[in-house]
Amino acid sequence: MAKTKKSAEFEITVGGEPYVWRLQRRPGRSSDTGEWTGMAIAVRHAEGQREAVVEFPAPPRARFGAPLLQPAQIPRELVANAVGSAIASGWEPLSRGKTVAIVVDANGE
Repeated sequence: MAKTKKSAEFEITVGGEPYVWRLQRRPGRSSDTGEWTGMAIAVRHAEGQREAVVEFPAPPRARFGAPLLQPAQIPRELVANAVGSAIASGWEPLSRGKTVAIVVDANGE
């Protein structure tokens, strides 16, 4: 069985509720379509199981050889805005069900 590398999870509090998030996808070129894609974070309530994948728009193209985005470099305010936007768009973090995909703007709103 192949090992899978899972990115580190980080805790954040939004609206007094604890959430856990991780970097799901770094910005880059899609292997399927060849188009540029933005980063995506996966977030869930600390006591829940249902995840939301929040997708950001593609950033301006970075130069070749630029360092990869690290999860610790993502501003906490951006993640908090993204969690708030996911909840506002109908994501119920303590419910059961499939993962919800939500598209936000560059500010996470």
